[in-house]
Amino acid sequence: MAVSAGSSILVVLWLLIGVAATYQRGYFSSGAANCAHASTVAVTVVAGPLNYTGVNPKVTCVVPQPSK
Repeated sequence: MAVSAGSSILVVLWLLIGVAATYQRGYFSSGAANCAHASTVAVTVVAGPLNYTGVNPKVTCVVPQPSK
């Protein structure tokens, strides 16, 4: 199955819009580097233009602690 050039361009534009939304929300400038922050950034990028329709994805992560 070949992917057409038009489809590839649409995917790239979708992701670029997601990156713009992530930048506008200040996710790249915050100092937090944890699972929840990284996941929220990734989901925001993938959501693309949906971010401008009211979608505000947030992810929470609970990292398991080693047993005692």
